[in-house]
Amino acid sequence: MFSFPSAQWLLLTRLPRFGHARRRELLAETPELTNLLTMNPATLLALGLAAESRAAIQAWQQEDESHPVVREVRTTLENCRQHNIGILTWQDVDYPEQLRHIHDAPLVLYTLGDTGLLGREQIGFIGSRKATRAGLDHARRFAAELSARELLVTSGLALGVDGAAHAGALDAGFPTTAVIGCGLDRIYPNQHRRLGERVIAEGLMISEYPPGTPAKAAHFPQRNRIISGLSRGVLVVEAGLRSGSLITARMALEQGREVFAIPGSIHSPVARGCHHLIRQGARLVETVDDILEELGSWWSGSLTEDVATTPEPKRQTRSSQLLTGLDSREIAVFEALGYDPQSTDALSSATGLPADQLMQSLLLLELQGLVSSAPGGFQKIA
Repeated sequence: MFSFPSAQWLLLTRLPRFGHARRRELLAETPELTNLLTMNPATLLALGLAAESRAAIQAWQQEDESHPVVREVRTTLENCRQHNIGILTWQDVDYPEQLRHIHDAPLVLYTLGDTGLLGREQIGFIGSRKATRAGLDHARRFAAELSARELLVTSGLALGVDGAAHAGALDAGFPTTAVIGCGLDRIYPNQHRRLGERVIAEGLMISEYPPGTPAKAAHFPQRNRIISGLSRGVLVVEAGLRSGSLITARMALEQGREVFAIPGSIHSPVARGCHHLIRQGARLVETVDDILEELGSWWSGSLTEDVATTPEPKRQTRSSQLLTGLDSREIAVFEALGYDPQSTDALSSATGLPADQLMQSLLLLELQGLVSSAPGGFQKIA
């Protein structure tokens, strides 16, 4: 165990009082960070390592498995073998170069799936866990089309926008990468267990946390820096003004990544975060081409007939096909709706329908996936 390079890096991640800031300082002085594990106590003290860190390193040198840090390393290695979890360290050639240059890059990534995907150009998807139906649809369609343009969709497997983005890529026949905030032996959230299994089978799941680590609130901002760090840019689909998505967008900007935002209704709370980002300089996005243009001429993904159309024409085509099966009353209600919520009183006035007939038509349109209820009334989603 003590001679395995991965074990040495695992020990570095376990050293007490040896956080990201301290590691970065030492990397400037000792590019081969694992050299710390061969140094004597006096040299380690001169470098400013805490007493607890020096004691753990000494136990490692003496192969003293009674020390708790050394035991943790052995347990992690055994758990990784048991669950077929790969370990990608800072020194590995497959460690993603773009991630290596963020200021708090993880020393170790745990992996399940195709690590070759880490060499692909990636686009991060972030957004509300309580996304609207329109937001979920945007996430799915943009993920499918960006995947078809050879960008790898990367997100966090959370409920809402994250899950829709992963599913959009997978359902279109493309891989996707999920970065989670717990050990890879316990997919979180539980509602996405099957989705997570698909990600592993058809793409890649990664974490900086060893197997056995439960999901904790503090882990998710840390996870998000990896999502943005892996990506050329991040797409914010829906976000509130105080959401974690805005924190992730700020991280992306600090890392030199592009930030894209899809605008929404001025009445929608989950659109306000996107509007705030746009006012702050994020690129307003209506189509996949808006993203590709901003990323620059480095990208030359090929168009296919299926993905050449932008989201809006697809939506209109789908609506037209579904409307052909409806009667004139439902068509009149649909045409009276907009993409901002409208009250039933306004719709009744616009269509001339009594309340009972109007509600029947709205229910039928909602079952067809053409409209949805929203604060303030009903709105088109197709």
